[in-house]
Formats: sequence, C-alpha cells, structure tokens
Amino acid sequence: MPREPKHASNRQAPEIDPEMDDLPLSKRQAAIDGLAPSRNELKKQMQDLQELGEAVASLPVDRLDKLKLDERLRDAIDELRRTRSFEGKRRQIQYIGKLMKHENPEPLREAVASFRVGSATDTLALHQAEYWRDQLLAGDDALASWVTEYPETDVQQLRSLVRAARKEKLEPGERRGRAYRDLFKLVKEQMHAASGSDDDEASASESELPHDD
Repeated sequence: MPREPKHASNRQAPEIDPEMDDLPLSKRQAAIDGLAPSRNELKKQMQDLQELGEAVASLPVDRLDKLKLDERLRDAIDELRRTRSFEGKRRQIQYIGKLMKHENPEPLREAVASFRVGSATDTLALHQAEYWRDQLLAGDDALASWVTEYPETDVQQLRSLVRAARKEKLEPGERRGRAYRDLFKLVKEQMHAASGSDDDEASASESELPHDD
C-alpha cells in the first residue's frame, strides 16, 4: 500500500521583532529560542538603556574618565555635549541608547547613583550653611549656639563679619556686600572642616541640621 505523502508542518517559527537588532546577543538568542520578551518589554528595555545612557552622559568629565567606556559611546557622549538643537540632542540620545547595549549596565548605574548621592549631600551642606548664616545675622543668640557647635571657630573674626554684614543689610538696594559673602564662606568652610575632623562621626555630622539651643 503506497504511503501518503507527508504534509509540511503548519508550525511557524516565532516572529523576530526588527528591534531585536538593537539588543545584546544573549537576548537575541533568547528570541530565536522562542523565549523572547514581548514587544512592549523590548521597548521598555531599550528605553531603560536610553535613560541610563542619558544619565551617564550628564556625569562630570572626571567621572566619565574613570568608567572606561567604549570609545564609540564616549565619542557619542562628547558629541551630545556639543549639540545645541533639541532635535539633534534627541537623536543623539537615541544613538547613545543603542550603544549602551555593548556596556555592562550595573557599574554605570552605580556610578550615576553615587554621583546623585554626592550631589544631594553637597546641596544639604549648602542649605545648612545658608541656615546658619541667616541665623547669625538675625540675632546674637545664634552666635552662642554656633560657638558651642563649632568651638574651633575664630570668634573674633566671626563677630566682625556678622557686624559688618548686618550693617550691609541696612544699606539700600538688594546687592549683597563683601562681608555677607565672607560670612557665608567662613560658615561653610568651618562646617566642612568640622565634618571631616572625625572620620567616625563624619556622616552623622553631615546629615544633621543644626538648631539653636
């Protein structure tokens, strides 16, 4: 009895999204094996890489140098910094996102997070210095509190700057005088010196907002 001819299987290979070309080899292989994420998941992954690339591009040059980025990615970041038009920046950021697939994202995320924490700490220290400057100008009670908090301060110099800055405030106009700026500088430098004087207490002293007694 003659055998019936075999019919071709109706099973089709999984359709590979064209956007797979922008993914690392391991993810493209997963797609070929039928384990590919959905189209929306692919877009989310590429968007995450693009956002990470933009964040990396915003880091200071000295931090970028330490990351040892791929040469093409570093060149693309430098080009982004030179680009002025909105549309040009948008296209360049997209290009950076595509180049990010060749990078290990974890060290880059850590570098971005570390920089943001440092920036937040600097901002807090700035606000603390502004707070103390304003308190010192507002009344003599703050002077005693300051000396208690920062006993290494040159009290005579501090008193002199406070008196001069108060006189400047009484003068017409919004312009801040030299004494006002010098007072802020003294306060900021003294706080910085105190925060670094004891390694065991540095992080605590930087995170506390000073209060009057």
